[in-house]
Amino acid sequence: MERTKPDEPAEPAEEGTGQPALEPGAPFPAEGTNRTEPAHPGAFSYSEADEIKRRGVRRMKAIATALLGLVAVVYVLATWAEHSGAGAWAGYVAAAAEAGMVGALADWFAVTALFRHPLGLPIPHTAIIPTKKDQLGISLGEFVGENFLSREVVRRRLRAVGIGSRLGAWLAEPEHADRVTAELSTALRGALTVLRDSDVQAIVGEAITRRADAAEIAPGLGKMLDKVVADGGHRRIVDLVCVRAHDWLVAHSDQVMDAVEGGAPGWTPRFVDRKVGERVYKELLRFVTEMRDMPEHPARGAVDKFLSDFATDLQTDGDTRARVERLKSEVLGRGEVQDLIASAWSSVRAMVVAAAEDERSELRMRVRTALLSLGQRLATDGRLQNKVDGWVEDAAVYVVQTYRGEITSLITDTVAGWDADHTSKKIEAHIGRDLQFIRINGTVVGSLAGLVIHAVTQVAGG
Repeated sequence: MERTKPDEPAEPAEEGTGQPALEPGAPFPAEGTNRTEPAHPGAFSYSEADEIKRRGVRRMKAIATALLGLVAVVYVLATWAEHSGAGAWAGYVAAAAEAGMVGALADWFAVTALFRHPLGLPIPHTAIIPTKKDQLGISLGEFVGENFLSREVVRRRLRAVGIGSRLGAWLAEPEHADRVTAELSTALRGALTVLRDSDVQAIVGEAITRRADAAEIAPGLGKMLDKVVADGGHRRIVDLVCVRAHDWLVAHSDQVMDAVEGGAPGWTPRFVDRKVGERVYKELLRFVTEMRDMPEHPARGAVDKFLSDFATDLQTDGDTRARVERLKSEVLGRGEVQDLIASAWSSVRAMVVAAAEDERSELRMRVRTALLSLGQRLATDGRLQNKVDGWVEDAAVYVVQTYRGEITSLITDTVAGWDADHTSKKIEAHIGRDLQFIRINGTVVGSLAGLVIHAVTQVAGG
C-alpha cells in the first residue's frame, strides 16, 4: 500500500517540476494524476480562492506540526535532564510535554480522520467525509426539509417579512411603478412575439366557433332587440334609413320611373306607362318624406310593431329560433367569416404591441395608474395587506408541501454526484484552517493537563 504523508494534501505544481500550474477556476485534479486531465464531472470547480485557502491550511498544518515537534524535543530534553539529576522541575516539564504530545497526536488523528485514512491505514470510522458523503447529503436534505421547508416555518418567516406592506410601499413610489410597467410591457411584447400567428388564429377561431355553436343566440338576440325597441334605440336607424331613402329617390328618379314603366304590360301606350311611373314615384317620394319628417307616422308604428313581434318570436317561437340557428351555422361556416375571425388576432396583437411600446399609450398609463393605486392601498389598508400575505403564504406552503421532496432531492442528488476525493479536498480547503487550531489547542491543553496531573500525583505521593 502506498503511504502518503499524513494530513498533507497534494501541493500545487511549481515551476520547474514539469507539471503545469493550477489555473484559476480549473477543477482540482486527484493526487497522482496529470493536472491537464479534467476532474471527475461531479467534482466541485476548484477556484483560485480555494487554492489560496489551501495555502492557509498548509501554513496552519505546519504550525501545528511544528508545535508537536517542539513538545517532542522538550520531552526528550526534559527526560534526559530528569535522569541526569537536574531536579524535580525536569519531571514536571517532561510530564507536560508528554501529555502535550498525546493530545496533539490524538487531535491530529481526529482531524485527519475526517478527510482521509491516517497514515493511509484503513482504520474503521476514518475518512468520514469521502466514505459517508452520500449519507451526509441525505442527512443534510432531511435537515433542510424538516427545519426550513416545514409549513409552520414558512408561514412564520413570511408573516414576519410583511410582504403586503413592503410591496405596497415599494409600488407606491412612481419610479418603481414605472419600472414594473416597463418590465410588464417588455414581457408582453416578448410573449406576443414568441406566439405564432397561425397557432393563435386557429385557437381563437376554434374557440369562437365552438362557443357560438354551443350557445343558442336567438333568445339573447330577442331580449336585446326587445330592450332596444322599448328604449327607442332603433329610431335613429329608422331615421337614417328614411333620410338615405329620400336622398336616393331624389337622385335616381329616372331609374325608379324606368323600372315602373318596364314592368307595365306591352299593350299599354307608352305615355300611359310614363304617367303611371311618375305617379308611383311621386307617391313613393311623398311616403318616404312624410315618414322622415313625422315621428308619429303610421309606418314608423308598423316598424315598431314588427320589431317587437320579431323580438318575441326570437324568444318564444321554435320555428323562428331554428331558422336563426341555421343562419348562424351557415354564416360561421363561410370561409370569409373564418378568415375574418382569424385575422382579428393579427389586428389585436399589432394594437397591443404598439401600445406596449409607446410609453405614453393609454394602456401603459392605465397600468401605471393601477400599480400606483394598488401600492397606495397596500401600504395603508391592513385588510388588503393581510389578504396578500395570506395568498403569498398559501402559495409558498403549497409549493413547499408539494415539492419538498424534489427540493431536498436537489441537495442529496447534487452531493451524491460529487467525487468523494475532490469533495474532501474542497471542504478541507474551507474549514481545514480552523480545524488545525484543534491540534494546537490539543497540544496546549494536553500539556497543561499533564502538568496538573503530575503535580497532583507528586503532592499526593509526597
